[in-house]
Amino acid sequence: MSDEQDPMAAAAQPAGADAATVEQAPAENKSPDELAAESELREALRMVVDPEINIDIVTLGLIREIEFRPGDGQVEVKMILTTPFCPYAGTLIQQVKDVTRQLSPLDPIVTLMDEPQWSPELMEGGDWSDWGLI
Repeated sequence: MSDEQDPMAAAAQPAGADAATVEQAPAENKSPDELAAESELREALRMVVDPEINIDIVTLGLIREIEFRPGDGQVEVKMILTTPFCPYAGTLIQQVKDVTRQLSPLDPIVTLMDEPQWSPELMEGGDWSDWGLI
């Protein structure tokens, strides 16, 4: 079943996201509470803005997966950076942790992923040329 046919998968997508560009754990593996918490956290993470590009990290497609692990007392945010040696990596990671702490009693862990490498195609829908990135 494709995301277009699966209402739970579509509900897991952030507003305006292209289903092909947002990687998440399959919705069928998440409870409605987990889906709601993930959606709320994704929305809150829009406050974290890449200072060089001046676009939030959710719109940029940097947040790849959010996993709540109450048994471990953790929430893991898996993300990528726009460049491997992003000079703002430490600042972005700290801001992700701070926002996550505001919404969840779980200890935030941010994991930087090597793959996929960032490209404008990972951004939420729209004409990327409007942002001056391509």
